[in-house]
Amino acid sequence: MHLPALRFGKPYESLERTQLVHFLTGERVAEVSQVGGAIVGRDASKMARARESLLEISPDEIIERLQTAGNLYVHGTLSVGNGKQSPDSFVEQQSATTGLPESLCRANMQKNLFVLSHMDRMLDCLTRGLPPEVLWKGYGREHRGVVVSYQAQSPVLGLVLPSNSPGVHTLWLPVIALGVGLLIKPGGQEPWTPYRMAAAMVEAGIPPEAIGLYPGATDVGAAILAGCGRSMIFGSAKTVEQYRGNPGVQVHGPGFSKILIGDDCVNDWETYLDVMVESIAANSGRGCINASAIYASRHTGEIAAAIAERLGPIDVKPPQDPDAQLAAFTVPGVAKAIWQQIEGGLTASGVMHATAAYGPRLVEGERCGWLRPVVVHCQSPDPEIAKAEYMFPCVSVVRCPQEQMIQRIGPTLVATAITSDPAFQSQLINCTAIDRLNLGPIPTTKLDWLQPHEGNIVDFLYRSRALQVPAETPATSTTPTTQAGVA
Repeated sequence: MHLPALRFGKPYESLERTQLVHFLTGERVAEVSQVGGAIVGRDASKMARARESLLEISPDEIIERLQTAGNLYVHGTLSVGNGKQSPDSFVEQQSATTGLPESLCRANMQKNLFVLSHMDRMLDCLTRGLPPEVLWKGYGREHRGVVVSYQAQSPVLGLVLPSNSPGVHTLWLPVIALGVGLLIKPGGQEPWTPYRMAAAMVEAGIPPEAIGLYPGATDVGAAILAGCGRSMIFGSAKTVEQYRGNPGVQVHGPGFSKILIGDDCVNDWETYLDVMVESIAANSGRGCINASAIYASRHTGEIAAAIAERLGPIDVKPPQDPDAQLAAFTVPGVAKAIWQQIEGGLTASGVMHATAAYGPRLVEGERCGWLRPVVVHCQSPDPEIAKAEYMFPCVSVVRCPQEQMIQRIGPTLVATAITSDPAFQSQLINCTAIDRLNLGPIPTTKLDWLQPHEGNIVDFLYRSRALQVPAETPATSTTPTTQAGVA
């Protein structure tokens, strides 16, 4: 299969192409046309048309077409690149180039379907009940009768996507429904979801000129970030630091998500073991919402041993096996390098490797590698491994007094706080280091799509501003009025 660039609806076949191969066999799966940053710059004039094409369709109709697109994405045979792609072919191709087990690829398809099929409810929550016509016209009256105005900050959202997990695509799916186009640099190993989703949207009636797909090297990502008023990028902690303070770039980096067990619940820790295991291992531990640390004031050695007993025996299985839970690291040498880094952290004082008794953690293949789950027990939050995050099921169980947890946890995308202590709950609610908070035994990986994830996409794409219009004059009145509605 050949995947051309899509220059806002116009397929573009480049002479420069990259080969995508099966991570186990090396068999060629697809070739992808590569573009340069200069082409992104030349196509900047098409960005305005991307939004205009959406505004020509009513917002309700856009939502209906996206719901249809979700059904096509999961069940349809679509024209993708120069061929036809069935759902089974999509799963096989995605697994072949990302190393993710096929069962997890199918599970991520269902996540995307849920978002698209519930788009009307999602927008109602994300906009706080704002009539969708307001985003199309630029102003209107909300339910209180007050005039409000929202101004789009960019005709398109630029996206620099990763290859580590197909689950990240749920973050950008609402963009079209908000009347904003998409300019996407697909992940190198995972172009499959953006291409299939674009094909489903176009077949469902979304204007093709509203979506651009520009596969290429790092200069393409740089051109997108420089040329779009609003962009989203996924990357490392270094990437996060590079764009910190840039209001036009929303950065999704490591999550450092955690479970905090309060003193009032820690004696019953066994009750919450399923929550801990799911938070660590769901989706092969590849997401920023997977728990990388568990904090408790006592019983931490027992907790680490119990988690290790559940996760330690998990072994590598073929990607087609429905019981496969571990994703491969498809770039040669990466798994070994990560394991060597972890081994260095295990030598620190106060650190114990709880999964050591369950066999080797590094499994090397001819073209790739796997890391089996790792559970570490830390006597305090001080060791570096207690602050680390890796793209496989790896967790540090950290002993820390409850009164010190807020100060010691550091940046945390998702925190599951297992406590009924009102004072501790209040501290957690007020903790600015926590982005998303679960009060109670809710896995960190369980998201409520009717709530914002890492910031409200509406607030990022639109600016609320003041706009006044003359008040409506009653039909029976002959006296002009100067009263105005104020946003």
